Amino acid sequence: MSRILVLVRHGQSEWNLLNLFTGWKDPDLTAQGVKEATAAGARLKALGYKYDIAYTSVLTRAQHTLRLILDQVGQPGLETIKDQALNERDYGELTGLNKDDARAKWGEEQVHIWRRSFDVPPPGGESLKNTAERTLPYFNAQILPRVLKGENVLVAAHGNSLRSIIMDLEKLTGEEIVARELNTGEPIVYELNEDGSIKSKKVLAA
Repeated sequence: MSRILVLVRHGQSEWNLLNLFTGWKDPDLTAQGVKEATAAGARLKALGYKYDIAYTSVLTRAQHTLRLILDQVGQPGLETIKDQALNERDYGELTGLNKDDARAKWGEEQVHIWRRSFDVPPPGGESLKNTAERTLPYFNAQILPRVLKGENVLVAAHGNSLRSIIMDLEKLTGEEIVARELNTGEPIVYELNEDGSIKSKKVLAA
């Protein structure tokens, strides 16, 4: 029985390119992001899996990435569920700021703490712990059961919502997961055992 879960961070967005804190704002992909998502789809197609369902956030960059991947794997009409539980971390008052400008305003050390601590949120925003508190209940109630009953599931989302899922799947600590880098447009393919443990993992790097 196949129990495949694919997690992929969206391709480069317009605000990634500008080095801005994006959060729940809704820029689209850049031309580079389109290339990344299309290439991710081609690498997934080479594995030969067919997917039963896809999940994404309510944000354009993740949805666009998913559409490009589904076109490449030959399943453009696949049932897709969109939910804000899979949205990126909300950066609060940092949203829309250039990361260098944020460092100038609050200091290098403080901005580093907000970006790389597990449980310290920026003003008005979410920590990674807060993000996990909305992402994981949704994942465990809606997505994981589909995989465990033998379906192949594709999730296109964001760096921090996916970190939350990876932390749970790989049994990582908060300190371990904040150090984990997820590249844009780089699929991670898990095969799960019937108890939800990981049978195999592949990172489809460019």
